[in-house]
Amino acid sequence: MAFSPNPLSLSVPDPAFESWLRDSGYLDLLDHRTSAAASAAAAPAASSSSSSAPAAPSSASDDVVSSITNGFFASLLTRLVTVSSLLTINPFSKLSADDFSGDTPPWTTGFFGACDSYSFPAASQQARMRVHENVKRFARNYATLFIVFFACALYQMPLALVGLLASLALWELFKYCSDRWKFDRHPSARKLVIGIGQCATAVLLTFLNVQMALFSALAVSYSVMLLHAGFRKLTPSKKTSRGR
Repeated sequence: MAFSPNPLSLSVPDPAFESWLRDSGYLDLLDHRTSAAASAAAAPAASSSSSSAPAAPSSASDDVVSSITNGFFASLLTRLVTVSSLLTINPFSKLSADDFSGDTPPWTTGFFGACDSYSFPAASQQARMRVHENVKRFARNYATLFIVFFACALYQMPLALVGLLASLALWELFKYCSDRWKFDRHPSARKLVIGIGQCATAVLLTFLNVQMALFSALAVSYSVMLLHAGFRKLTPSKKTSRGR
């Protein structure tokens, strides 16, 4: 039975529908949709490779072993490409200042979640989407982790801790002297003292290895953020009304 065209029917393009899902907060449906699309794209290749029949019965076992081996290495290569694609993603491209103004998501149920809250991204597109959305959602958690890693780095490098405290004390001394001797009335003298303070701070931070502690904390927190955001499944945001 053929149906007549409905003038009220609408054809929504996929980018518009995905944008609506993202704006409405249905991030889990968007994640599942991306995973299903990647699986559907990989299905024809798998079916074409398995459709070839063996030439002789004696070589059937060899063909089975060969197909299993090829499938394993193909899957391993795909996963390696997906993981390496995380290094090409800019996780801060969609981050804004408003993402740090909200409440911090709970660490147990929100940030870490259960074991089934993680899955291997089906494709690079899904990994990119997860990183962007999870970085926006857990921005305050990642910032807290960076502070913790930086504190651990300073604990392991006491000289860097001394340099950081010395630089803070230097600027507190500058503020005290500025208020005491009214440097605001003498702009040229104020600029000179600020320049001297900046040079002294740079020397302290460089020779006392504060930049090394900062770099190590940044590297560890950035790696943890990419892995967590890439493997963490998307969940519905607070915009949705599900569960009410």
